[in-house]
Amino acid sequence: MTPIYKVLKNNNTTIKPIWIMRQAGRYLPEFREIRSKNPDFIKLCLNEKLSAEITLQPLKRFDLDAAIIFSDILMLPYGLNQKVEFKKGIGPILGNLNLDSILKLNETNFVEKLNPVYKLVNLINNDALTKNKSTIGFVGAPWTLLVYMINQKSPKSGLKNDFFKDKNLISKTLEIIEKFLKVHIKLQVENGAQIIQIFDSWAGLLNEKDLPNYVYEPTVNLVEYTKSLNIPVICFPKGIKKYKDYCETVKPDAICIDYEVNPKEILKHIKIPVQGGMDPKILLTDQENLKKEAKKYLDIFKDHPYIFNLGHGILPDTDPGMMDYLVKTVKDY
Repeated sequence: MTPIYKVLKNNNTTIKPIWIMRQAGRYLPEFREIRSKNPDFIKLCLNEKLSAEITLQPLKRFDLDAAIIFSDILMLPYGLNQKVEFKKGIGPILGNLNLDSILKLNETNFVEKLNPVYKLVNLINNDALTKNKSTIGFVGAPWTLLVYMINQKSPKSGLKNDFFKDKNLISKTLEIIEKFLKVHIKLQVENGAQIIQIFDSWAGLLNEKDLPNYVYEPTVNLVEYTKSLNIPVICFPKGIKKYKDYCETVKPDAICIDYEVNPKEILKHIKIPVQGGMDPKILLTDQENLKKEAKKYLDIFKDHPYIFNLGHGILPDTDPGMMDYLVKTVKDY
């Protein structure tokens, strides 16, 4: 049983495993080298050999407890035949959402398009570097995918004015997303994913009154489905305020918290294992500050099942030496 699995399934408090969101990514020079030769991000995600190499890069450098596959939550709309491209300095841009064409799509077409992702999971799970480490698969939450598919870009500057206008489009798209997310989860699990993380990156956009409809209900269905496969689920509803309500309704095996949340409040109200919390910007400071912040989280969750992680993805400007120092600080705790 891997250290992360012990925390998730046995509520073990004596170990504090660590993995980092976006641990395979732009802060590593070896990643930047591959990326410079592969400008098309979607094609890179569909090249299982290169994606496997990228996934394993941080494990060659750091004593991490998990490999999270190098992929993207937007592989789902891509699998549904919506155009997805990543533009430098802008981020993802999606084509028009054609509901009629998506409704005609069958599971076989979807799996064929995303088959390299499942091959990647298999390669990672069978690699010597992941022995006694967890292989983490992931999906975007239905709400976050809905945001990208209808908004057609990141909602950093807000949602389209008429985003909520077509209620039929929203409910039908959510149904399709849920149906194909289950396929995407099942295929990752069948190929060796031992844990699934659900990223709800834009949960914080909603008013509290809308959370049950758009976040809680669609995510509950995915959590229950994943648990039915005997696979633990970690949920990351970034930006929400009421983590207690979320946990009681959605019932994930662990909750990943963002850096705007007071960890002491989480400890008071959350009984299940907790993951994450530290602000990624701390890695841009100095070792003394980094050690202090890391120890703060480790001390707060000393007697609680806890997986060390950040409160969001590691930043591209991070010095790999600081990442190394962080991993050693957690391991030496």
